[in-house]
Amino acid sequence: MIGVDDLVERIAALQRSDLEAWIRDELVVPRQDAETLLFTDMEFARVRLICTLRYELEIDTDTLPVVLSLIDQLHETRQRLRSLSAAVTAQDKSVQAAIIAAMERDSGSPAPGSEET
Repeated sequence: MIGVDDLVERIAALQRSDLEAWIRDELVVPRQDAETLLFTDMEFARVRLICTLRYELEIDTDTLPVVLSLIDQLHETRQRLRSLSAAVTAQDKSVQAAIIAAMERDSGSPAPGSEET
């Protein structure tokens, strides 16, 4: 875990006032230990992402929550897809084949990883 001062020091472009606004707007949610705010590795990465979006890509402050929400949704979808893939992989070959066939019927094209005949 990393404190606010260390975070601002490690990310050169980061303005403390911006970080405070992002915390206030709950774009980042550090943990509070006594009177100290601490950032996990995940929150540290999120602050770097926000810095990239805001300072390098010049995403407007009012647009940041929308962009971050979309990124969060994409991340959640990828996590669920990984879980689904692991669950399918754990099934018998016949079940896997049935799932692939159903995917092909639904999409009208061969599913990724299926063999075309």
